[in-house]
Amino acid sequence: MMSEKKPVGSIRIRLKKGMIACSPVQRATVNGLGLKRREQERTLENTSAVRGMIKKVLHLVEVLEDSSR
Repeated sequence: MMSEKKPVGSIRIRLKKGMIACSPVQRATVNGLGLKRREQERTLENTSAVRGMIKKVLHLVEVLEDSSR
């Protein structure tokens, strides 16, 4: 039997602050989320890896929409 994967859902985030005074690790995390400039928005899959990345840079990003259902 193969287990079926449930639909993951999506999260929409926006980079609300610039990265000029961030540590290199925080910059790499923001780049890993696919955000390059201020006020840019991305829609990403709602996975634990993405949620962990958002948690690390929560002071820089804004979660606009969480459709996890």
